[in-house]
Amino acid sequence: MIGAITLLLVFQLIGEIIARTLALPVPGPVIGMALLFAALAVRGGPSTDLRNTAQGLLQHLSLLFVPAGTGIMLHFQRMNDEWLPLAVSLLGSTLITIAVTALVLRFLTRRSSVRDDAP
Repeated sequence: MIGAITLLLVFQLIGEIIARTLALPVPGPVIGMALLFAALAVRGGPSTDLRNTAQGLLQHLSLLFVPAGTGIMLHFQRMNDEWLPLAVSLLGSTLITIAVTALVLRFLTRRSSVRDDAP
């Protein structure tokens, strides 16, 4: 378990170093996650230890939202002042996500049916 957590943190550190060195607008952990995905794809998947550690972290993922909830309560007045832009952005991003998902599903369904019809 310690080895798996160390591996996750090393990839996060590498991503952070890349993001800061190249002044990228992408967060370091996102870059680290992409690098970890690439490494796991090349390797053929995660080890049992890494899989078990990741599942353990995902089971307690809700605990990571406690600081965000605290931040919301700390800045409640600001949220009250800016409720309209927040509501519009949440609604807009939700609608865009649903539309993009529907279009991708439609494309993949058509592509799948074309392959099934081919001799």
